[in-house]
Amino acid sequence: MKTPSPRVARQLAGYFCTAGTAALVDVAGFVLLLSQGMTVLAAATCSFAIAVIVNYLLSSRFVFKSEASGRQFLLFAAAAMLGLAVNVGITYLKITHFDLAPALAKMAGIGTAFFVNFTVNKALVFRR
Repeated sequence: MKTPSPRVARQLAGYFCTAGTAALVDVAGFVLLLSQGMTVLAAATCSFAIAVIVNYLLSSRFVFKSEASGRQFLLFAAAAMLGLAVNVGITYLKITHFDLAPALAKMAGIGTAFFVNFTVNKALVFRR
């Protein structure tokens, strides 16, 4: 396995921090919206959307050193939807076909989606 360059390693570490921050925003927003009477589906959707915006703004500025733009945001949001599909797909497959415990399956889904999102964002959304 090839070791990433120092620049890519820094970007990967930075993306880990921005994605972690976005995950916290997602969870906190979800809980807050539920406490305000929103349905689970609506709260989960809204908190995910807010987290995507936070992740994009932090990633563009601090990880990829790029000016935010509408075009980039749309690509980033599409990559986030791809990551969501990978996360759910891996989680489902690990539970149904590999009999993995749900929490472990979800961790596998999150980890796989993280690397898919980073790769797509680096290669497509924020390419120079």
